[in-house]
Amino acid sequence: MTLSTDLDAYKAQFRTKAPADVQAVMAQATDDLAASGIIDRSLKVGDTLPAIALPNATGGRVSVQAALAEGPVVIAFYRGGWCPYCNMELHALQQVLPEIKAAGATLIAISPETPDSSLSTREKNELTFEVLTDDKNAVARELGLVFTLPEALRPIYSGFGIDIPAYNGDESFELPVPATYVVAPNGEIVYAFADADYTQRAEPADVVAALKQLTISSGV
Repeated sequence: MTLSTDLDAYKAQFRTKAPADVQAVMAQATDDLAASGIIDRSLKVGDTLPAIALPNATGGRVSVQAALAEGPVVIAFYRGGWCPYCNMELHALQQVLPEIKAAGATLIAISPETPDSSLSTREKNELTFEVLTDDKNAVARELGLVFTLPEALRPIYSGFGIDIPAYNGDESFELPVPATYVVAPNGEIVYAFADADYTQRAEPADVVAALKQLTISSGV
C-alpha cells in the first residue's frame, strides 16, 4: 500500500459525502492556484536551500544547517494538523523514518502552526521527528510556497470546523503548498516535490530512493 493509494481512497470517500457545490468551489480553488504559477516559482532540484532555524513543538530551536552538517535532510512542508492529507503524509513518513535514518539523514516537518498546535500534531500522529513552526510562513515564503486561502474557501473550512487563524496565530489565511525536499549536506536540493493540489504528496518510497541515490553518488 502506497501513500498515494491511501490519499486517493480518502479523497474518494470525501467525494461521496461532500455537497457538489462545495466540491466545485474547492476544485476551482485548486485549479486557480495551479494556474497562478506558484509551483514554477518554488525551489527546484539544483537550487540551494536557504538558512533555516525554527522553533520546535517543545520550545527548542532547530537549525537545518546544523542537521546538514551531520548528513542529508528531508524537509516536509505541510499545511497543518487540521488537514487529513497532511496527517496521512506525516504518518507515512514516520513509517519510513528507520530507512531515512539508515541513510544517515534527518527528517524535519514544517508548518505555520503555532508551537502548541504543532505539539498536538506531533502527539496525535505519534511522530518521533522534529515538527517546526514557521511563523507567518517566513521560510516557506523564501522557498516560493506561500499562498492565501481564497475567500470562497474560508466559510467552507469553517464549516468543517477548521479555524486557520487559531491554528496559525495570525489572520492572514496564508498557507504553504505541501512540498517535500531532500537536501544534500552541501545545501543543494537533490529531490523536490511540490503540487498545487494539496491531495497530492511525495511518495515516501521516492524520498528514500533519493536518499539512497545521494549516498551512492557521494560514495559513502
